[in-house]
Amino acid sequence: MKNRQRISWKKRAILFLISQCITLFGSTLVQMALVWYATMQTSSGAWVASFTICSYLPQFFISFLGGIWADRYNRKILIASADSLIAFVTLLMIFAIPLISSNTALLSSLLVMSAIRSLGAGIQTPAVQAVIPQLVPKGQLMRYNGIYATMQSIVNFAAPAAAGAVFSISTLPATLMIDVVTALLGTGLLSFLVLPKQNPIAQKDSLCSDIKTSVKYVFADKPIGVLLIVYGLFTFFCVPAGYLAGLLVRRTFGDTYWCLTAVELAGFAGMMAGGVIMSIWGGYQRGETTLAMGLLLFGFFAASMGFAKNFILYLCFMFFYGVALTIVQTAITTMLQEKAIPSMQGRVFGLFSTTYAGFLPVGMAIFGPLADMVPLQWIIIGTGIALILLGGIVTQARQLRTVQK
Repeated sequence: MKNRQRISWKKRAILFLISQCITLFGSTLVQMALVWYATMQTSSGAWVASFTICSYLPQFFISFLGGIWADRYNRKILIASADSLIAFVTLLMIFAIPLISSNTALLSSLLVMSAIRSLGAGIQTPAVQAVIPQLVPKGQLMRYNGIYATMQSIVNFAAPAAAGAVFSISTLPATLMIDVVTALLGTGLLSFLVLPKQNPIAQKDSLCSDIKTSVKYVFADKPIGVLLIVYGLFTFFCVPAGYLAGLLVRRTFGDTYWCLTAVELAGFAGMMAGGVIMSIWGGYQRGETTLAMGLLLFGFFAASMGFAKNFILYLCFMFFYGVALTIVQTAITTMLQEKAIPSMQGRVFGLFSTTYAGFLPVGMAIFGPLADMVPLQWIIIGTGIALILLGGIVTQARQLRTVQK
């Protein structure tokens, strides 16, 4: 009987992760296509930054509320509703594109679409992250987060190739339609999945009271607060090497979609390898050790990409950069899932998503325009060094706590 129950939760967890990866494929492909479109049409750091900001800033404003809703209401319905909103807005844009004659007007319309899609992601993401510990026993969280990271990386590995292929033989509307189809498939699979009852069920106080309680809880729990700060700094400093990689490649190595595709594939292949490593290894017993190691490696390979003059060498560094990225993200996610009490997990991951969606556009707003004035390689090297220092701080803090104990 126990074995049958064990198989049951494993099957449900895998099916849930598959449903989310199906929708992730379409969303990633479209997000990548929009940034590439802006890059190739304008070759402007400001336009690339604008698309990234519109993709994440609305998520920053809605994610905290999304986390509260994930604790208050049915997470399955929230996830499906958010996916449906994103698909509907994308479908409207497909019908609108033939009616827009000016390239500037088209880019502006795509910015608006990105902003609305971001609102849906802000509702969906905290609910997804709160469902995983609802399905998976605590002792298995690091491994299943690693499995999810591997699945995400496989999807992200395939999305650039698909985007490059579609762009080469078809049009932007055809690319957008892929997201609509994948949203329907993912939501359909999720509808057949029965999730465990949310336990304990959060009290439905007033929204203002919920917000105050959530903020008080996070800042009163020092480990959770520190993890969110580290994650915010990590997100901010990874912008030049990660989110401006396409701009660097176009300016330095080539101006074709396939050059951009090669970079994305190298990065996501590294993330896939990192996910496999984490799913098999499970990290160090102390999550802080895994996090510190990931930050040090991440900073080193980020700085190395700034020094690279050969495209093949740059791709190699991007691969290992992806491995380290997955280690950092898996470690932080697992530590938050372990430390947050069940009734607060939606809200904690709402703040987690808010941190990401807040620090990323700030980084783009600073580093995007700066890349039009200062060599991007210098910026990448500088932020890589900053990430190494952050890893050193985490290492020292962990050692200090060990000595104190």
